Formats: sequence, C-alpha cells, structure tokens
Amino acid sequence: MGAKTFVVVGGTSGLGLAVARLLIDEHQVVVLGDAPDEVAAVTDDLGCAGCVCDVSSYDQVRQAFAEVADRYGEIDGVAACASMWAGGDLADLAPERIRRAVEINALGTTYVFKETLHHLHRQGYGNVVYIGAMAVAKPRPGIPIYRATKSYGSSLVESLAEAQHSNQIKVMLVHPGPMPTRLQERVGDEFLDEIYALPEQVAGEVVRLLLLAPDDLYVSGERVLRADGRW
Repeated sequence: MGAKTFVVVGGTSGLGLAVARLLIDEHQVVVLGDAPDEVAAVTDDLGCAGCVCDVSSYDQVRQAFAEVADRYGEIDGVAACASMWAGGDLADLAPERIRRAVEINALGTTYVFKETLHHLHRQGYGNVVYIGAMAVAKPRPGIPIYRATKSYGSSLVESLAEAQHSNQIKVMLVHPGPMPTRLQERVGDEFLDEIYALPEQVAGEVVRLLLLAPDDLYVSGERVLRADGRW
C-alpha cells in the first residue's frame, strides 16, 4: 500500500509513543510533544520526525501541522493522544492545575481537531483517532476534572464525526482503561491501579483505525472501549 504519513500528538511517551513505534517501520511518523528534550529523545530513538508543540497554543498547533504538510504533502492520519492528568478531589486541586487541564484536554483537543480536519478536507481523505478514557463511559470517584475535560473531547469527537457527511474522512474514538504511563508522573501523582491495560495493548487498536482505507465503510464515529477488568 506504500508508506503513509501519520502525526502522533503526544507521541513522546505512553500510548502515543507506543503508537509511533508500531507505525515507524512502514510509515512516516511525526511526533508532537511539548518538551524539547523528550521530542529529541524520541526522534533519535525511532528515527522519525518531531516537532515541539504545546497543544494549548493554537499558533503552535497550526504551525506544526503546516510544517508536516509542507514536508510530506499529505497527512494520512492523526492520533490525538496529548492529555494532562488532573486527579484528586476538586477541593484539593490548585486553580492553576485545573486551568492547565482545561487548556490541554479541552482547548488543545479542539485546536488539534481544527487543524487536522483542515488538512484532511484539503486533501479529501484521512483518519483521526482521539484517545479518550473509559472513565467517560463509567464515572469514577476522585477524578472530576480529568473526567470532565475528557468528556469534552468525547463530545467534540462525536459531533465532528457526524458533521463530516463522508466516510472518506473518519473521526474515531478510543476509550482505554487506566494505563501505567507518565501521565500521572508529570504532575507528581502516583499510579495506583492494580488492574490496567498496557499502552502496547491499546496501541494496536489505535493503529488499526489509523490504517483504515478511505473506502472502508461504517467506521466514522466508531467508539472503541478497551475492557480492563475494572468495571
């Protein structure tokens, strides 16, 4: 089928990195991350392209996607994996942490989809997969802000999937269960789950959706739930 070009937003760790690893042998991959040292480490390790991008900045998102399009011409798929953890009771969360979670999980997701769909519409085809959270489908105590911001992303994706009016552009959603990644570590929280999925297990499903052909039917808007034994 030939090499395709994929953008993995939040591709420097966790599920995003696992997705990039699965794609890199046969395709052109560009990882986006907000930490320059992490982007440099992943691009050196995988031999792929990378771009420093804080998704909460629309200008940075727009510039990153423009650079990918200029370099490769077309974007076949985007994995929207960037997210910020905001665990804990609302009363215990600092206002700055709440604001940052909203900026990344809600605004950042919106900006990524705005630019992704701009380029997919320009070329007339392509896939985008948003990484939600199983907590959206099943409430879980102790993560009200995280769940609320991920619920925003889920609602946005479902609406955008319906708005495409064509299966040539597929907008899809994966709700994984808890995974031991750096999501919590970056904000100083400990990963406490005893039952969980590994990023490598979920990555295969994300890649399957990214590789769907334009003429594959009945998949735009697809919601994938990854059972992990918790609920």
